[in-house]
Amino acid sequence: MKANVLIIEDELSLAELIAMYLNREGIETSIAGSAEEADRQLAGGSFDLITLDINLPGKDGFEFLQQFRRNYEIPVVIVSAREADEDIIMGLGIGADEFVTKPFAPRVLAARIRAMLRRAEQGASGRDEIRFAGYSMDIDGFLLKRGDERVKLSAREFEVLAFLVQNPGTAFSTDEIYTSVWGNAYGDITTVGVYVQRLRRKLEAEPSNPLIIETVPGRGYRFSRDVLE
Repeated sequence: MKANVLIIEDELSLAELIAMYLNREGIETSIAGSAEEADRQLAGGSFDLITLDINLPGKDGFEFLQQFRRNYEIPVVIVSAREADEDIIMGLGIGADEFVTKPFAPRVLAARIRAMLRRAEQGASGRDEIRFAGYSMDIDGFLLKRGDERVKLSAREFEVLAFLVQNPGTAFSTDEIYTSVWGNAYGDITTVGVYVQRLRRKLEAEPSNPLIIETVPGRGYRFSRDVLE
């Protein structure tokens, strides 16, 4: 069964853009232009994840989320132009699972949503590990092991690997990886290559001939589907 995402966004062009990228990933979407419309759709349908704008006509996103969490446990990603620390802390504090600030790369947002859906599905089925090339990765537990031995990764190394692992077979540019992992639209994107090289030295049998994190010429980096177990 396909996953179904409810996009709560009053800017129709943006909602349709998010829907287009999710549809490309095989994810079904519905759009609600207000919290009140979202309530009606929730009453009549079933959804696996919600993207939520804060600045909505009528009832705002924070009020909607507080009420929503009384009845639903599905993941919620806030997508908002409001980027003050207090807004992010409030959103996460009242039940959002992630907070993405505008402007954002739609392709990266789609990748995050796909990863969250995959993790939710794994949790529902009792699977909490991703296995590849002799490694087991517990993303929620922030743990990577090879056999019974823990692989020591820095926090940022783990985050880069987790982002790629959760999107196997998809090539991402260094800009997209930087935006997703570092949370900034601007910065020194050469940092991404540094971290990829560190991961290769720790994970690959032959770092100069990588089989896990592949280089895609003209594009960036991709986690190979072939190594998944």
